[in-house]
Amino acid sequence: MAISNVSPARGKLGILVVGNGAVATTFITGVLMARKGLAKPIGSMTQYDSIRVGRGDDKRYMHYADIVPLAKLDDIVFGCWDVYPQNAYQAAIYAQVLNERDINPVRRELEAICPMPAAFDKNYVKRLDGDNVKPCATRWEMVEALRKDIRDFRTRNACERIVVLWAASTEIYVPVDESVHYRLCDLEAAMRADDRKHIAPSMCYAYAALAEGAPFIMGAPNTTVDIPAMWELAQQTHMPIAGKDFKTGQTLVKSGFAPIISTRCLGLNGWFSTNILGNRDGLVLDEPENFHTKEVSKLSTLETILRPDLQPDLYGHGNEDDTHFYHKVRINYYPPRNDNKESWDNIDIFGWMGYPMQVKINFLCRDSILAAPVCLDLCLLTDLAARAGRYGTQRFLSFFLKSPMHDYTRGEQPVNNLYQQYTMLKNAIREMGGYEPDEEMD
Repeated sequence: MAISNVSPARGKLGILVVGNGAVATTFITGVLMARKGLAKPIGSMTQYDSIRVGRGDDKRYMHYADIVPLAKLDDIVFGCWDVYPQNAYQAAIYAQVLNERDINPVRRELEAICPMPAAFDKNYVKRLDGDNVKPCATRWEMVEALRKDIRDFRTRNACERIVVLWAASTEIYVPVDESVHYRLCDLEAAMRADDRKHIAPSMCYAYAALAEGAPFIMGAPNTTVDIPAMWELAQQTHMPIAGKDFKTGQTLVKSGFAPIISTRCLGLNGWFSTNILGNRDGLVLDEPENFHTKEVSKLSTLETILRPDLQPDLYGHGNEDDTHFYHKVRINYYPPRNDNKESWDNIDIFGWMGYPMQVKINFLCRDSILAAPVCLDLCLLTDLAARAGRYGTQRFLSFFLKSPMHDYTRGEQPVNNLYQQYTMLKNAIREMGGYEPDEEMD
């Protein structure tokens, strides 16, 4: 029998969510309903998926929790920050993702979750205008206030461990600046100097979490922890980090369908993607500066799966220089659709002797319904990684993320192929469970 070297999941796990909107309240409500036996956590890998361990006569298929010691849903305690003061019940009703009949059975628990004032800078999310905001004069004051929030929450709820999850809006794009973002000492100096151009509020949350011994998960495409200075802090504190951006709808389809094109050795001339979305996320992304952050994340998926440098005959086509296929992404704010996002993909492929063909994908999904199980899996697996002594960027969690973090300072390429990501995930679970990580990633 394999012996896991992971510390047991004793006591309560506090999950502090940045944001109390559609994704956060759908996630929280679903967990509370599931542990009462009133709903099923469908879509969650940690609750449903099975992995093969062993070979030959020793081969078995086991659920994650039978391989590694995952925290139980009953042991989770939720808290949050948000710019709007409404409690989680009011926010869930307002979001209009879940029917009221699926919220009311846990109304009392949701009403008890009142958001702490947010560390917020309107310049980073111009479309939001809440007043539940910390009166911090500087970025460093934000960090200190957030650290106190984490400590107080841990004490108040008798939590053994904390995970901080960003499920808030996409900030405006912050380009990586070597003079600020490469060394921890420079990042801290910029925070103390209140450098608002280079230090986004999300960076204050991440710094505070790691400094308080809590893993941090970036569920938006924000730069935040995707900088060497944060990697240095994660290494110092021995805390896991993961990001960027929950992989839910269109990018999930891309990361799964693009390998079909690659494996079948078909060519690609262009891939056009457009979305309509009406919730608060859609409102924020209607601002060009915020959309650019999302665009960078979405555009990164195909380029490491369909590589012109390796297959110029297949993928070296599409733009005026004839060096790359054409890839365009659009997001359109459309209030009537609310959380029921719709995405269209037009894929222009070619085959034998260069003859053109097309693929059309129309995905009518529910954004928060897809994101909620991803939130649960990321929180449970990041907590697991921390108890296993894993720290820094958790590449095995790329399966759940749209733009997986990687060490770009050393020329590392992210893994975007969904099936390769799944192999990484299974191998990590096996290894932490004391089994051989026996699948090759080709």
